[in-house]
Amino acid sequence: MRKEIRLSGTGGQGLILAGIILAEAAIHDGHEVIQTQSYGPEARGGASRAEVIISDEAIDYPKVGVPDVVLVMSQEACDRYAAQVKAGGVVVVDETNVKSVPEVQGARVVRLPITDIARHEAGRQVTANMVALGALVGIAELATPGATERAIRERVPRGTEELNLKAFGLGMERAREAFGAA
Repeated sequence: MRKEIRLSGTGGQGLILAGIILAEAAIHDGHEVIQTQSYGPEARGGASRAEVIISDEAIDYPKVGVPDVVLVMSQEACDRYAAQVKAGGVVVVDETNVKSVPEVQGARVVRLPITDIARHEAGRQVTANMVALGALVGIAELATPGATERAIRERVPRGTEELNLKAFGLGMERAREAFGAA
């Protein structure tokens, strides 16, 4: 098993943290993992990308080539990365921030109002990254929910654990509903 994942959007959306949590969850599940990140010079508003490779074997090259799963949380990220997904892969789109999705050949596109779910159902827009992480785990089974919840508890700021776990659960639930209908 080898999965390559790209989480992309803009600075301030928490995608680097989501990538770190996903990587740690996969480690808790006993997998080999590499996590890398890239972001623009602006702390907020610039391009942001986290990449995770999860494997049952040693990983000899640390860069994502053609991702199995792509998360796009901004229009710019969608335009740049959505069509790069592997045939048979999945593109998860935050339809709150992405209005136009380019044609993606041979992959499933799952549209979820990730930021709206965070804002209106979880209660805080800042948890959109955890909603997105829940969607990724719910659809692509990149890590077990239990390992991911453990990594969330270990990584999010103290006092926000329950809020972030709520957002994660909402993301898993809504993604499974949407993926089944896609």
